[in-house]
Amino acid sequence: MNSARKQGDNNPDAPKCRQCGTCCKKGGPSFHTEDKPLIEKGIIPARFLYTIRKGETAHDNIGGGLMTMPSDIIKIKGSRGTWTCVFYDHFEKNCKIYSDRPLECRALNCRDTREIEKINSEKRLTRKDLLGSAGGLWELIEDHQQQCDYGKVAACVRMLNNSGKEKGLKDLGKILRYDNDLRVMAIDKGYVKPDMLEFLLGRPITETVSAYGVNVTIEKQFVRVSPVL
Repeated sequence: MNSARKQGDNNPDAPKCRQCGTCCKKGGPSFHTEDKPLIEKGIIPARFLYTIRKGETAHDNIGGGLMTMPSDIIKIKGSRGTWTCVFYDHFEKNCKIYSDRPLECRALNCRDTREIEKINSEKRLTRKDLLGSAGGLWELIEDHQQQCDYGKVAACVRMLNNSGKEKGLKDLGKILRYDNDLRVMAIDKGYVKPDMLEFLLGRPITETVSAYGVNVTIEKQFVRVSPVL
């Protein structure tokens, strides 16, 4: 989205981007294996990324509604508390990394979404693709994924709505505290920088659990649950 090369330049017959920014304001792209060098070479720094973890319930950009993610989905963060891609320049109305934009950005044509729909679920880039050889760091990520598996979170939430409420609260509390304590420990011991946590461990479960119909807060030794209004 700059004056030299516009969106759709891979197809000379495609309509040129009007640089309205609408697509960029709806959230950053997801990454595919073809995009791996962009992250490995630091062209797109990992601190600007976050992970929707395998098993997490999240919005399906193509089909609409919520779905359980079959694998990790690595995405670019939004800026200033919005969905707008961090690489979108509000003043110039263009992309700061246009020549190195990810596959989905190159495939996107807001007037004809068939190409991006075709590649949407193909060859997703995962944390293991990027960090599987990182030794202790990858072991920490795997342990977190096991202890804080979203299948376990969903099971706990289901128990809250039946006779297993007490056990559901207890088990959910363990998951939430593990998730929170690991993040605090990783920062305190200098293992990772705070702006890397959402890439390495995904978003805090206290934030994502609302997709399951409940809001959760941790207050000292208590876990408080309330329905999403």
